[in-house]
Amino acid sequence: MHIDKLLEHVKSTWIERGVTICADGWSDPARRPLINFVAISEKAPVFVKAENCEGDMKSKEYIYEKLKSVIEEVGRHNVVQVITDNAPNCRGAGLLVQAEYDNIYWTPCVVHTLNLALKNICEPKQRTLEVEAFYQFEFIAIVKNEASMIKNFIMNHGMRLSMFNEFSHLKLLAIAETRFASVVIMLRRFVLVKNAPQSMVISPQWDIYKDDSEAANVVKEKILSDVWWSKVEYILKIIEPLHEMIRVADMDNPCLHLVYEMWDSMIEKVKKAIYEREERNLNDHEESPLFKQVHKVLIARWTKGNNPLHCMAHSLNPRYYSAKWLAAGEGRVPPHKDLEVTAMRNKCMKKFFPIAEDLARAREEFSRFSTCSEEFNDHDSINDRWVGSAMSWWTNHGVSIPLLQSLAIKLVSQPASSSCCERNWSTYGFIHSVGRSKLTPQRAEDMVFCHSNLRLLSRRSEAYKKGETLMWDVGGDSHETLTGVGVLEVANLSLDEPELQGI
Repeated sequence: MHIDKLLEHVKSTWIERGVTICADGWSDPARRPLINFVAISEKAPVFVKAENCEGDMKSKEYIYEKLKSVIEEVGRHNVVQVITDNAPNCRGAGLLVQAEYDNIYWTPCVVHTLNLALKNICEPKQRTLEVEAFYQFEFIAIVKNEASMIKNFIMNHGMRLSMFNEFSHLKLLAIAETRFASVVIMLRRFVLVKNAPQSMVISPQWDIYKDDSEAANVVKEKILSDVWWSKVEYILKIIEPLHEMIRVADMDNPCLHLVYEMWDSMIEKVKKAIYEREERNLNDHEESPLFKQVHKVLIARWTKGNNPLHCMAHSLNPRYYSAKWLAAGEGRVPPHKDLEVTAMRNKCMKKFFPIAEDLARAREEFSRFSTCSEEFNDHDSINDRWVGSAMSWWTNHGVSIPLLQSLAIKLVSQPASSSCCERNWSTYGFIHSVGRSKLTPQRAEDMVFCHSNLRLLSRRSEAYKKGETLMWDVGGDSHETLTGVGVLEVANLSLDEPELQGI
């Protein structure tokens, strides 16, 4: 209750700036299924609650009821959107919420959508892709598997690992199953330490050890192959733009108004990387076979993840009307001249302004804003579209169009992913660990509520920005374990210690 009172000044901003409800599922150490709910606006994720779903079927109706209770708790008029992943039951629940509330949209998580696109490209499956797409993506999967094989060989053989550590102070990284973008990180690390494995395999010590000599020869051949390294660098150039977009969307920063343009720019960067490799002109009429299949995957994922809210937020970003932005890329047009954006925006306006008089007024305000006419035909107003942030522009120049200003301030304050929920699971795992597996879900939820929200409040204090407590939680919830402790050291500990109950 005390922390709830401390959060009142954060919640008081939701009326003006709106709030996003993020939901994500997880299982605790006792294998109980949980659904995490976080309310976030303007980089301030507030942990609301975690529902224990043990014994219940997580159908779309069940998730919808849980989301509905959180929306009512937060305030239905404060909520702008609900973000979940793209699972069918979550999608169904989100559409039910969208149908129930005339001011709320369901938005699929952009990070999850991009990870699925990366998975389609880097791990193609013949049963889910066309034959041509599988053929084009096969070399990426082969190189990725060869990199994993090299990493496993070095890490699983003690003497080989010792040799590698002599030549490199950096470790090789593995692929995390939960995030397919880690393929980019793994391959990037390979390129970064390229000289170390090459020096290792040509050193006299490499041939001294005869453990698994056949695999050792394969590893040596790959590491010394310029063709193999060239493929690794080419793959990185193709998928790096996707990873860059994931990094932007995977934070708590407001980026809903940036998503539409980021997708377009990302596809153009991928096209440029492929066409440069194949020595094609970007304006060639004959399309690259590889880019054709990559483009199909990205457009299919964008079609599933795009909704009118992205287009509405894109239309209300003043930067995309500035002459400098339009001149920075070939074929760019302002949002009010884009056919797809206009159709989605009109659909969105009808939802946000159900009264005919308000809708007509909002459209008239948008006309003045988009064409820089009347009061917006001013040097400061036009210059600030490029120089300042979207929030500062609407605060300083949008007072004459109050309906659009109110909507714009809400939309430019929202994130585009449910990553804040997933980060909260690390807090949950830190508190409800194997050593504390007897905690009830309610007690664990209360402790996570205190821990997460106290951290949020401390980050917003002045002490977090200076002095000895500068960025005190930059390491997250990482904590020491008994990994790497010698057998004798463990034997000298008392097995009655509470911390060792799970060992």
